[in-house]
Amino acid sequence: MKRCLIVDDSRVVRKVARRILEDLKFDTSEAADGAQALDHCRADMPDAVLLDWNMPVMNGIDFLRALRREPGGERPIVVFCTTENDMSHIAEAIRSGANEYIMKPFDSEIIESKFAEVGLV
Repeated sequence: MKRCLIVDDSRVVRKVARRILEDLKFDTSEAADGAQALDHCRADMPDAVLLDWNMPVMNGIDFLRALRREPGGERPIVVFCTTENDMSHIAEAIRSGANEYIMKPFDSEIIESKFAEVGLV
């Protein structure tokens, strides 16, 4: 079973994403900010990361850059899931190592199609 780390400071968003991903047969775990997510990845690198941009402590883009420098950090498929929708944010995310980009609000069809595009489902 593939493992996905859901990183978002909103407990509600994490809960909704967890339900969708578990329906897609993912084993899920959660982190409320980039620092928690980085600690999780250092202990147990996931197959995928669903990542918010705007979070306290460490934001999504800083987490992504740090993840990609970690041993094995090039392996997870990272899908940004955020309200940041201007082209400069999307380009920065892709340059920093994101594999795909989802706009909030999202639903199960959006997550499933984006995860399929990157080969996760």
